[in-house]
Amino acid sequence: MTLVLIVDDSPIDRSLAGGLLQKQGKCDVVFAQDGQEGLRSIHDLHPDLVLTDMQMPVMDGLEMVVKARNDHVQTPIILMTAAGSEDLAVEALRLGASSYVPKHSLAKRLVDTARMVLAAANDDRQQSLLMGRLESHVELFRLHSTVEECRAISRYLQASIARIWNLSTTSRLRIGLVLEEALLNALYHGNLEVSSTLKELPDKSFYDLALQRQTELPYSVRRIHVRFEVTPAETIFVIRDEGNGFNVANLPDPTDSENITRASGRGVMLMHAFMDEVHYNDRGNEVTLIKKKTNT
Repeated sequence: MTLVLIVDDSPIDRSLAGGLLQKQGKCDVVFAQDGQEGLRSIHDLHPDLVLTDMQMPVMDGLEMVVKARNDHVQTPIILMTAAGSEDLAVEALRLGASSYVPKHSLAKRLVDTARMVLAAANDDRQQSLLMGRLESHVELFRLHSTVEECRAISRYLQASIARIWNLSTTSRLRIGLVLEEALLNALYHGNLEVSSTLKELPDKSFYDLALQRQTELPYSVRRIHVRFEVTPAETIFVIRDEGNGFNVANLPDPTDSENITRASGRGVMLMHAFMDEVHYNDRGNEVTLIKKKTNT
C-alpha cells in the first residue's frame, strides 16, 4: 500500500490530512512534527509521498525540501500552504516540491492532488527503469542551414540525453551549449563559409554576410547532418556540414588561456572543456563529440 509521510506541527491538521488520505486515498500514513523529524523519516521509511506544512519550528517545510533535494531524495513532496506562507511555497516549488494544496481546501483537493502526483512519480520511476534497460538509441537528422534549426535540434538533443541519463541541470546545459556551438560552427564556418576573423570586427559584417549567403548558391542548398547515439556508457554526437572543410591544424589551441577572450574559437574551447573526446575528420567538415556517462 502507498505510504505517505505527513509533516506538520499541528495535531489537528495532521489528523485531518491523515484521515483524508487513509479513508479516501487508501494510503498508509505516518507523521512527523517538524522538518527535521520529517527528513529523518524520509531517509528511514522511504515513503512514496511526503505532505508537509510550510511554517514549522526547528526546520520549516522549505528547508526540508532543500535538504531532501540536496540529498538526492526523489520522493515527491506536496506542500500544505496557509495564509502568509505563499512566498515560501513558491520558493519551495522552484527548488523541487511537486505540488501544493491550500490548507483551507484540503477536504476538496488533497486526495486528487496526491493521486495525480503519485501517478506522475510512478511514471517517472517506470521511465527510469526503462532507460536503465536501454542498450543503444540512434537518431539521424538532415537540417537546413538556419540558426533556428540549429538551436531547435540542440534543445531537442540535450533534452533527450537528459531524459535518458537523468542528468543534472548543469550537465544538461553544458551539453546543450557545446552542441549549439558545434552546430553554429557547421552553419557559419562550414556551409556558409563565413570567416571567423569577421567576428573580431566591431560591426555586423559576420552576420550580414551569413544572411546574404543563405539565399545564394551553392551555400543555400547545403545541409547539416547530425548523428546522435546514446548508450549506457557514452553519448556520441557527429555533426557534419557540406562545406569545403578546413585545415584542422589551424584550430585555436583550447588549452591557451589567451583564446578565451577572442570572439572566434569559443566553440572549440567549450567542446574541449565539457566533452571527454573531440575528433575531426581529415577534411575538417565533421566533428565527433563524445561524453562519457561517468563524467556527467
